[in-house]
Amino acid sequence: MPRARGGFPVGMRNRVTIEQVAREAGVSAQTVSRVVNNHPSVAPKTRMRVQQLIARMGYQPNILARGLVHRRSYSLGVVASALEYFGPSSTLVGIEHQANELGYSIQLCLLHRPQVDDPGQVLNRLLSRQVDGIIWAVPEIGANHEWLEKRTPHLPVPIVFLSMHPTDGLPVACVDNRAGGRMATEHLLSQGYRRVGLVSGPLDWWEARERRLGWEDALRGAELPVDERQVFEGNWNAASGEEGFVRLAGQFPEIDSVFAGNDQMALGVLGAAHLRKLGVPEDLGVVGFDDIPESAYFWPPLTTMRQELRQLGGTAVQQVARMISASRGEASAMPPESHWLMPRLVVRLSSTRS
Repeated sequence: MPRARGGFPVGMRNRVTIEQVAREAGVSAQTVSRVVNNHPSVAPKTRMRVQQLIARMGYQPNILARGLVHRRSYSLGVVASALEYFGPSSTLVGIEHQANELGYSIQLCLLHRPQVDDPGQVLNRLLSRQVDGIIWAVPEIGANHEWLEKRTPHLPVPIVFLSMHPTDGLPVACVDNRAGGRMATEHLLSQGYRRVGLVSGPLDWWEARERRLGWEDALRGAELPVDERQVFEGNWNAASGEEGFVRLAGQFPEIDSVFAGNDQMALGVLGAAHLRKLGVPEDLGVVGFDDIPESAYFWPPLTTMRQELRQLGGTAVQQVARMISASRGEASAMPPESHWLMPRLVVRLSSTRS
């Protein structure tokens, strides 16, 4: 029989069994099963050897059979929206990666209109697919906000919420957006700017409200005025950033710097400043939020707040996986808890006068 690279017969990928992997690895089938299920009792060297053989031999675990044995589907429901934006899409990448590491598949449901779509219908759809747990990664707006206020998520499976205000009884994974807004504004103040305008995201988003509060905290901490003339509510895209700076310059002419609620809006601010022949950072300091890959290539390169969004998604998966294990008696029960991730200031030329 012809052999493929690695010494295994051509066609073996269609019929490799757990016993064959165990025989090649010199371990028991139970050990291979433990590796597949990410059980902690396997020695690191053994785990690596088995994983390498699984990849080389093309072994595919029978997820259906495993689910019947353990009464699990080994799938997680993920409810998401606004994937056209950097933050939600990067978070989803982190969710998928960590789920794969823990042996879960993803059942994705998109809310295209979170302001009006019925969360209950989405949940029923996921529950009908027999998911083991749910990650709710939807902005706390509209119908979604009303549903959360009613505290209806008493579901037959564990659920973790992303990027909403931590509330007693609801497990949440989120970035400390208020701290991020404060750090961004304090950085501008440290560079000698004193009239800091804000181009915020839509204020029905929790993240946008928190970043605004952080901006206010920094100004009040420096005993500087906070005035509505200093605020423009954008919608996360560059066009609203450009419009925001034009509006702010008209209603707050003494403006000398801008904290933008995300990097796309900061790009619009930079464009508007260039059209007005303003030097950045000499005449205008600009700080964004997210640290999208392109922000280092804006002109000038953008100072911004980095969010570890993939880590955020991974944290949510780890959290719901622990809750699943606890609900099945495989781990000790724990009360719902929230996990905060701290953003980090990335200083570039758009805000450094000195």
